[in-house]
Amino acid sequence: MTTQKGKLIVFSAPSGSGKTTIVKHLLTVSDLNLAFSISATSRYMRKGEVEGKDYYFMSAEEFHKKITENAFVEYEEVYKDNFYGTLKSEIERIWAEGKNVVFDIDVVGGMNIKKQYPEQTLAIFVNPPSVEELERRLRVRQTESDEKIEMRLEKAEREIARAPEFDVVLENNDLEIAKQEAEKLVMDFINS
Repeated sequence: MTTQKGKLIVFSAPSGSGKTTIVKHLLTVSDLNLAFSISATSRYMRKGEVEGKDYYFMSAEEFHKKITENAFVEYEEVYKDNFYGTLKSEIERIWAEGKNVVFDIDVVGGMNIKKQYPEQTLAIFVNPPSVEELERRLRVRQTESDEKIEMRLEKAEREIARAPEFDVVLENNDLEIAKQEAEKLVMDFINS
């Protein structure tokens, strides 16, 4: 018996551009038949996080072992021994449920997924109205220091430069319009 392969929907964007809000909206649209891909990480579990819901938590040693076993579709060492990645078993689990996989992932990870599953992946880059608006959104959140915000803005400029590599650049000037456009893009892709 062969497992029916579903589609992969990648959403990438700089922090503060609205991708997580858009992905959460799409998960509520039952016609899209989406399930969220839970990433693996070697960082410590934060207060309130749940194993297997927020992340699959593992030690750096376990993460290294999985890398040598070729268990990841994509992974990245964000800081020394602080890894994030997508397990192949996570995609297989969702496909076995007969669902399509949706990712809220950074640009590098998104492009790696697209490279490995070119025909099955729709890669969408969520573009903020401007870097200035991105900075405003990050400051309104009040979750990070000025130094962290500056780091995020520098990273955002590098990520925005890679937007043309994606299948679609979704402009998020108005969140409600962006949600509806994302819904249509995903529905068209799933039905193609």
